[in-house]
Amino acid sequence: MRGWLIRTGVERSLAEVRYVSPVSRAAAQGLVAETYRRIEREFGILAPPLVLHSPNPVVLAAAWSMLRATLVLPGRLARADKEAVAAAVSLGNQCPYCVEVHSSVLGGLGGGRAATMISRDRLDQLPPGRLRGLARWARGAPQLRAAPGPLPFAADAAAEAIGVVVTFHLLNRMVNIFLQDSPMPAAAPPMVRRVIRRGLGRVMRLAAADLPDERQPLLPPAVPAGDLAWAAGRTEIADAMARSAAAIETVGRQVVPAGVRELMGELVASWDGQPAGLSRRWAQEAIAGLAAEDRPAGRLAVLAAFASYQVDDEAVAEYQGSGADDEALVGLTSWASLQAARRVGAWAARSLPPIPAL
Repeated sequence: MRGWLIRTGVERSLAEVRYVSPVSRAAAQGLVAETYRRIEREFGILAPPLVLHSPNPVVLAAAWSMLRATLVLPGRLARADKEAVAAAVSLGNQCPYCVEVHSSVLGGLGGGRAATMISRDRLDQLPPGRLRGLARWARGAPQLRAAPGPLPFAADAAAEAIGVVVTFHLLNRMVNIFLQDSPMPAAAPPMVRRVIRRGLGRVMRLAAADLPDERQPLLPPAVPAGDLAWAAGRTEIADAMARSAAAIETVGRQVVPAGVRELMGELVASWDGQPAGLSRRWAQEAIAGLAAEDRPAGRLAVLAAFASYQVDDEAVAEYQGSGADDEALVGLTSWASLQAARRVGAWAARSLPPIPAL
């Protein structure tokens, strides 16, 4: 009964997805249907942060592939360790939805006090130990560009830890754009909200207890890009990241104007990891050199990458008014989000020992 209530409550929040119409379970076909099947079986919930990608089937498959390989599959780090990283990254990205979900899961996995302190952004009040080190490292990952420090995990766990960081820098941006501030349905009474929060960890833990061996990846093979070299220590993570990054890059070439892709390359290369200004003037200045017809796409792309919490109805409507449909909207925002996420991953990997040549 409790599991049903949790799944029903979370899935009903799909009605609150903004700007796009997610594909329902009943209407899902092809790649979307197969990805949904795997999400429910292995994650326990057809979660809105994944389903919001469904108007673009390739991006949906990429988002799930990354999340599965980094967070869900067992490895060197405990699931609670990875949930602490996910929640702390979400703090830094000002994504209250993901903070609430992943601190709730951490609490359900036995990290009650740590979950509370992370959800309140009181990382200094965490007891000394593994979770404190991981949370503080993950919370400050964008600042590692300037001053990389010692890693709070063994080198053989780097692929998992950095993989969770990269995955949530992507997902947080998409959630900020397309979802509300909380995973709980707006009309849910306090008791239902408490049940959902407490039960998330249990539902996901049970789903992941006996993961099937998925020998058929959802996406075609790809050669890992150089900035994903940190994943080389774990074959399944390296493979998922390579396939997913290549798939989203292909989507980007299809829906993002060439001028916007070029501009984003320059902006990401010069980004210092710091939050953008409070106003949106910086975004207008950034796209000033674009052709007029490319500015709606350019504005939305730079906001998604560098200040996703600043994306508003006007920015989305302007892009949609240029002729973009739901598939293009998800494609452009995910592509831009991944550019920033990959940059942060490269910074986070700077303290790793050299990877031996094959």
